[in-house]
Amino acid sequence: MENSMFRKMKQNKLLPTQEKFDTLIGATTEIYGRLVLLDSVRIDGKVVGNIETAKDKKVTVAIGRSGEVSGDITAHRVMVAGKIEGNIYAAERAEFHKDSEVRGDITYGTIGVEHGAKLLGLVIQAQNNVTSGSDAQAVIKMAQEKK
Repeated sequence: MENSMFRKMKQNKLLPTQEKFDTLIGATTEIYGRLVLLDSVRIDGKVVGNIETAKDKKVTVAIGRSGEVSGDITAHRVMVAGKIEGNIYAAERAEFHKDSEVRGDITYGTIGVEHGAKLLGLVIQAQNNVTSGSDAQAVIKMAQEKK
């Protein structure tokens, strides 16, 4: 007989998404260069370059377990199960699943972090939907001045 407390601990803390991905970058695919997206994407392969989305669209960038990104990601929603080396600017939400690894600053509207995620960098809640590096630097400077 399993104790209900332990059963709850085993459950995934982040809710599954109903997101529809129009583009899939497969595990055997490598892309070198800047990606500009109008629709949501799931990355299971490797991307070396910045990923940007249209500001007026609610685009999600999802990094699968085998996915790797070396570059900044700017999107409405960012979901990470793989590895990122670069800054993340998630206007609405950033989610970091178990065993994900991020080396870079994270700016977010709301955040979800599962136990086991590794985040190395500043984690900053956006004020007024920060969606660019220069805006994030302004938030960091304001926080430092308040000390």
